[in-house]
Amino acid sequence: MLVFLDRWFSMLAGEIDTHLILPVLYHFGWMEWEELSFDWALVGVYGLFAVIVTYAVCWPLEVFFPIERWENRKAVLIDAFYTIFNRVGVLPVFSFLLFYQVQVWVYGFVIAHGYIPPTLETLIPPLLGHPVITFIAYALILDCTDYWRHRLSHSSRSAYALHALHHAQRQMSFWSDDRNHVLDELVAGVWFGAVGLAIGIPPLQFPLLFLIMRFIESLSHANIKLSFGWLGDRLIVSPRFHRLHHGLRAAGRNSCNYGAVFPIWDIVFRTANFSDEYPPTGDRRAPESMATGGYLAQQLGGFQFFLEEWRQAAKAARSQS
Repeated sequence: MLVFLDRWFSMLAGEIDTHLILPVLYHFGWMEWEELSFDWALVGVYGLFAVIVTYAVCWPLEVFFPIERWENRKAVLIDAFYTIFNRVGVLPVFSFLLFYQVQVWVYGFVIAHGYIPPTLETLIPPLLGHPVITFIAYALILDCTDYWRHRLSHSSRSAYALHALHHAQRQMSFWSDDRNHVLDELVAGVWFGAVGLAIGIPPLQFPLLFLIMRFIESLSHANIKLSFGWLGDRLIVSPRFHRLHHGLRAAGRNSCNYGAVFPIWDIVFRTANFSDEYPPTGDRRAPESMATGGYLAQQLGGFQFFLEEWRQAAKAARSQS
């Protein structure tokens, strides 16, 4: 089955590369990217497949085991646009092309200065020859660093204001994971990229890690009355565990359950809440445009909210000094 999928993905990526990407590169005189164009197309195909799998798994569960039922699903449709745009459009550009180019430049620079960049396998020799275990180790490290990025985004008024667009959704579904402000996504992308470079993740594994971890994150945002049981909820972030993070009482700087994939970081750093609740979601302080507006209205409203909170925080700091 996996061999068949790999061949089908490669065939589809080849068609996209031949009939879409290469003509564009040729037209604009960008043929220096030719050697990477097939891999770029392949990452896009993987992203599309990930969206289809996420929909196939999560949509039936939301239909049969919903926490809430909504008559107007416009806000959910906007979230679907975020997901498709990010995972099929932005993901191949950032997670493969940019990451690859930065990795080549950084590694070339440090090697030219007599330093051999370490990889996770060279830092931890027992991982050599065990690609699956190494892949899991990459995921654990990325998730730990993302836990701290996420927790820091709740640490101050201005930082949270940029992240608040993600929390403003009152109709949280499996589409809501990618519902972020572009500046918040930029911070997360740079953060992930820096960690990926530091531990030597191969360029093609980087987007695959993104997609697998994002599938679990999509499931955790789903409108599903579901937990994985006492043990399961402590191994993988479940919809019940993550919904507590999005609950109205947890909105803002005093939240819990920051982990995206593995709850172990919340357990270790004492921010875990395993309550048996499915609270309503949203953020009462966020402008209505961030909750129910279209894509551009959400982005603009989120930026304005960030500026207002930053000014208020700066004003408060000046009054205390």
